[in-house]
Amino acid sequence: MAQIVLFENIHASARAVFAAAGYTDIATFSSALPSAELHAALRDAEIVGIRSRTQMDRDALAAAHNARVIGCFCIGTNQVDLDGAMQRGIPVFNAPFSNTRSVAELVLGEAILLLRRIPEKNLRVHQGHWDKTAAGAFEARGKTLGIIGYGNIGSQISTLAEALGMRVVFHDVEAKLPLGNARAATSMAELLEQADVVTLHVPGGKSTENIIDAAALSRMKRGAILINASRGGVVDIPALHAALTSGHIAGAALDVFPTEPKSADEPLDSPLLGLPNVILTPHIGGSTQESQENIGREVAEKLVRFMEFGTTKGAVNFPELPFIEQSGCARILHVHRNQPGALATLDSLLASHGLNIVGQTLQTNGEIGYVLTDVDGDVSDAVMVALRDHPITIRCDRTA
Repeated sequence: MAQIVLFENIHASARAVFAAAGYTDIATFSSALPSAELHAALRDAEIVGIRSRTQMDRDALAAAHNARVIGCFCIGTNQVDLDGAMQRGIPVFNAPFSNTRSVAELVLGEAILLLRRIPEKNLRVHQGHWDKTAAGAFEARGKTLGIIGYGNIGSQISTLAEALGMRVVFHDVEAKLPLGNARAATSMAELLEQADVVTLHVPGGKSTENIIDAAALSRMKRGAILINASRGGVVDIPALHAALTSGHIAGAALDVFPTEPKSADEPLDSPLLGLPNVILTPHIGGSTQESQENIGREVAEKLVRFMEFGTTKGAVNFPELPFIEQSGCARILHVHRNQPGALATLDSLLASHGLNIVGQTLQTNGEIGYVLTDVDGDVSDAVMVALRDHPITIRCDRTA
């Protein structure tokens, strides 16, 4: 039975899924490990489970020479060398939906707190001041929430915000169907000019780097609020600091940062520290017991389906094949270079070993091809060696 290695205190719901499928050889680590220790822990692993801090770079992938599949028990996958994993025939799965409610609730909670100036009021009381003034404090009802990025999280925030009585306007680079009474802005600039609260829910990368810069902040209404629970590189932090200290922006909440501490005891380095109208949280948007339980179950189920059926639906770096019931005595998972004649070569090799193909499904992504082949007959070790040794093969396994 496959060895499973889980890092960073992945929720027990994942172990329950593995155990129900008969996987009992599971090693767990409560945190990310330094490189040397990580490489040692990966040596015999076939299934690898990580969260955001474990770096599965080229060296880690090389150390995990038995790895068949990687599960990111989180939304992001930038901690994995996705291309390197693909070239080794290793699909990578994540949990893009399981923590959307947790992030949505945090964003709306922060919006209400900042509109009411609660961070400042709280600090004043702790310092011995009883400041009961209503100046600068507002209800969420009737305010306009601007959502940049109307995906799984943004659209759920939209629905919840309307229930609070907020008006919702959104902007997305792709055409999206509005939920409820939300409406699409024609541009990000239009959204920034209208919104009382702006919340960001976009992916990282060059296309979104510093999209909220000094120019964007200047377009926002005076007294508006900015919330970023997406990626740290989306906001120009010095520009935000200037807008906050000048009074143009009334408050901000950030859960992500351009450079984040590597451990619990390492302090955050940011010019926003100490500002009374800023909420800073340590990348906990999805960190609730409910979301972690859901993530543990979702990703573990994907990993089990891959091991037992070869299913790659939802993989972020791999040709996607849906669940297909096995139709023969054995199923072969073959990853190959996407070259002319690859499938014919595979079928010829199987035929030469007396194996009859009873079902076959192929998908490619440009660089590699992935084919599930159900056969009648004994898939012996000699057959697997012949398949693995062929120059066109990247990786070849049997289902569990």
